[in-house]
Amino acid sequence: MLPYKRSDRVSDLLREEIADIVMRKLKDPRVGFITVTGVKLTDDLKIAKVYVSILKEEEQESTLAILNTAKGFIRAELARRVRMKFIPSLSFFVDKS
Repeated sequence: MLPYKRSDRVSDLLREEIADIVMRKLKDPRVGFITVTGVKLTDDLKIAKVYVSILKEEEQESTLAILNTAKGFIRAELARRVRMKFIPSLSFFVDKS
């Protein structure tokens, strides 16, 4: 038996890929320094909540709005990189921890 669930393994993979996409492919100059801290994935792998840490406190809302508008682009890039039957729908949240 595997040590942890498939959704946990997939969420780790998605966290790495989303971080790489945001860092290298997202060409929006308004986006500051972002760290993808975690991805919570439902058990059916359909919905992903992406938690990000934003360096500047005053730019959190604008950066979060930019990421939520670019989620279609990020999801399309994920489809090219990750081989899954369904690519989960993404929603971005600020990590409060």
